[in-house]
Amino acid sequence: MSIEESILISIKALPAGDLFLPADFSDLGSSEAVRISLFRLEKEGVIYRVAQGIYVLPKESSFLGKLIPSAEEVAEAIAKRDRIRTLPTGSYALNALGLSTQVPMNIVLLTDGSPREIKVGKRTIKFKKTTPKNLMTKGKISRLAIQALKEIGSGKVTDAEEKKIVNLLQKEDKTDLKHDIALAPVWIQKIIKKALSDGEA
Repeated sequence: MSIEESILISIKALPAGDLFLPADFSDLGSSEAVRISLFRLEKEGVIYRVAQGIYVLPKESSFLGKLIPSAEEVAEAIAKRDRIRTLPTGSYALNALGLSTQVPMNIVLLTDGSPREIKVGKRTIKFKKTTPKNLMTKGKISRLAIQALKEIGSGKVTDAEEKKIVNLLQKEDKTDLKHDIALAPVWIQKIIKKALSDGEA
């Protein structure tokens, strides 16, 4: 059995839509042989390259045809595979919280891993190296809220935006919220305190 055939068997054993890298097949042959095999499978239309060195066996939809993972899914898969921590920032954090309906073309993620940029279609994922403190937040909502508020800026948060953020923060685990408040700038702490006091009222 050729390396290409062995790789294809391994790929077809994966759930459709799962991302994979050349390194996943290092036990089947040399890195060059694996790279050539994946290149051939891509040319044959069996697999799809979503970004450099990142492939997928696309899900099939009777209505939409082949479904390719979104940039967000690619970012999540990279973080999981590389065992790095990431934190959405900027317009991506605003969109994730529902404070902006605009889907950002550029996703910026703070990380404790290597800084890099990855193209996924017309969109870009940027992994930006940051200090460990920025990645110490625990709450899924509060970590996004802190970054979203930083993006809006001190003194620029509208009453409607603050009310929405406070409402979202009230759904956060109180233990996580009390932990994360200490990691936020003072002006953001004041907004988080409103969520804590309203939730305990």
